[in-house]
Amino acid sequence: MSEGNLHKIWWLWLPLVFIAVQVALEYFLPHHQLSTLLSENGPHETLQALTVFAAFLVAVATVVKIDIKNNLWLAGWVGLAAICCLYVAGEEISWGQHVLAWSTPEFWTQVNDQGETNLHNTSSWLDQKPRLILEIGIVIGGLIIPLLLRFKPSRLPQKFNIIYPPAQLCVVAALAVSVKIIEKIDKSLSDVVFMERASEVEELYLFYFVLLYLIVLRRRILQYKA
Repeated sequence: MSEGNLHKIWWLWLPLVFIAVQVALEYFLPHHQLSTLLSENGPHETLQALTVFAAFLVAVATVVKIDIKNNLWLAGWVGLAAICCLYVAGEEISWGQHVLAWSTPEFWTQVNDQGETNLHNTSSWLDQKPRLILEIGIVIGGLIIPLLLRFKPSRLPQKFNIIYPPAQLCVVAALAVSVKIIEKIDKSLSDVVFMERASEVEELYLFYFVLLYLIVLRRRILQYKA
């Protein structure tokens, strides 16, 4: 399904420009300045929060347009996306702590390994596991499904055509996977770092993929009046 396609600026040029800028920063900036950029409340963290919150708004604006009675599964899919995006956006800013700078309650500092009012620093099940699910989902939705739609479309149920990501998102998915590979290489080397805190760069691509996907999905739903 090609309906809902995005302009090339959003799915191609912007992601490529961002990675080019990131590579330039990695190469030219001193280590301490680069660490500051990638720290809490730095530009990358801010962009992550804004991107996933924008995805939440798109999901909410989409789910209210769905005929829930006749498309319960689709409403559930978009509703789940909205809940997940809200959770991630809230966690990214520690539910307002990064903005309003309140002090973490003493009892919470005992369970949160970074002393913040969020959940993902209390357990890997609320941090690494959801991230892994998202990574797997983007590999499947951004790389495998577009290939199947092109070469083996009969392998995919037609009922779910409306939610399959477009081939355009392969670029963002591939960049996210590439940065993940760089992160793995960096961790395996003791004296060479190709990308400082590659995980932060990867997160931005993961969230951007979700935002673009939800925009495409909204356009499809509005076009077909689901």
